[in-house]
Amino acid sequence: MVAIDPVDELRVTQANTHEIRPDGDYVLYWMIAFRRTRWNHSLQRATMWAAELGKPLIVFEALRIRYRWASDRLHRFVIEGMRDNQAALRDKPVTYYPYVEPQAGAGTPLLHELASRSCVVVTDEYPCFFLPRMIRAVQDRLPARLECVDSNGVLPLRLGDRTFTVAHSYRRFMQKQVLDQLAQPPMADPIPDDLPRGDGVPKEILKRWPAADLPKLLGGGISDLPIDHSVPPSPVVPGGPAEAENRLREFVQGPLLRYDEDRNHPDEVATTQLSPHLHFGHLSAFAMVDRLLDLEHWTPDQASPANGKNHGFWNVSESTEALLDQVLTWRELGFNQTFRNPDGYDRYDNLPEWSQKTLEEHAADPRPEIYDLEAFENSRTHDELWNAAQRQLVQQGIMHNYMRMLWGKKILHWTPHPREALRIMEHLNNKYGLDGRDPNSYSGIFWVLGRFDRAWGPKRPIFGSVRYMTSDSTRKKLRLKAYLRKFSGK
Repeated sequence: MVAIDPVDELRVTQANTHEIRPDGDYVLYWMIAFRRTRWNHSLQRATMWAAELGKPLIVFEALRIRYRWASDRLHRFVIEGMRDNQAALRDKPVTYYPYVEPQAGAGTPLLHELASRSCVVVTDEYPCFFLPRMIRAVQDRLPARLECVDSNGVLPLRLGDRTFTVAHSYRRFMQKQVLDQLAQPPMADPIPDDLPRGDGVPKEILKRWPAADLPKLLGGGISDLPIDHSVPPSPVVPGGPAEAENRLREFVQGPLLRYDEDRNHPDEVATTQLSPHLHFGHLSAFAMVDRLLDLEHWTPDQASPANGKNHGFWNVSESTEALLDQVLTWRELGFNQTFRNPDGYDRYDNLPEWSQKTLEEHAADPRPEIYDLEAFENSRTHDELWNAAQRQLVQQGIMHNYMRMLWGKKILHWTPHPREALRIMEHLNNKYGLDGRDPNSYSGIFWVLGRFDRAWGPKRPIFGSVRYMTSDSTRKKLRLKAYLRKFSGK
């Protein structure tokens, strides 16, 4: 049998006290966050157990109904990924079992039934949204060992020994560690052809919980599910690992060349637009970094000593250097914050002391305009730029990176209190954004209020020492005429 590379133990956590059961019928991989079949530490760990125990592997990818902001948009994106995973595993020696819950609670005992016959259950460790609570709710009730595996980023979540508060310090830490981590990537294809084959999912389980009919769901069946049908699927961002791979390939063949100079200009469309696929686990950060460095014919001896600077470490083109900083510094900084503050990453009281202090000092300042959630949600402000950004979010499920910063700053400017601004930003971003409900989403929202930033002067009304942004300055700096025409609402 082909050897399966071991997964770094720093990425593996035993969630309960059960022992491995060699007499079980199969190894179960409960796929909940890293919804892909390649470059996936969790799948690699499950495959390792199947090979070591001589047992078949079942990949169980489930989608529940009861999660906040559940909608046609989010459901379809995930189900499109299920379709890709089903196709990718069709000729592999594993059983793929997609399950989409038809009614709230219908799938509650399913995991327990699958686990009762397993040797071990491997699942994904994701530090955000409802997933950590879901793991805590089942870990001690499962009749089998549960292992949680971290395949979130290039650096393991547990590698950081503290919560980093600014990008410079995290970047310096990352630069000291990243070469060692790049030397032990997850396997691009972790399923060998000679893995033991089994009888699949037990018939009595399938009878009670039939596998999802993915073509039917994608053909309109999602409308039968008890979720929010007012948020339609994105017309421009399909889901799935196959789409993620296509977008990555097209990006590196064209827009990457001008990423450094044009990414802030909405008219240029020079960003990757891959954040939804990273969020839903359809794309691995490892795979993305590997592609970028391979394009540069990069070798580890090109790296400079760690200094925390956002350019000059990798010694590659400016555009590649800039994108690597987004993926390896800013993205993973958000994961560090979320993982190390599981009960506070999404709370106003977790802001830096300086920003809380200055925001509270100016909380009673008169606002030039005040809008409620309904006005924001429906793009009914006086500001053409802000309305365009909100329309893009509502219509497409994505928002241009620079416009998202302005979007958040103006919500702070036009709400009665910073806490209310936070509530509105979180709701709009998580309801409509395909990349919402993610450590990076919360990084962006809380950056508006001062997280990962420093105090700025002079102090301004409402903002105090928190960084200030205006639509007028944005108009002067950015090329966005085509963007405004597209999202004018006319």
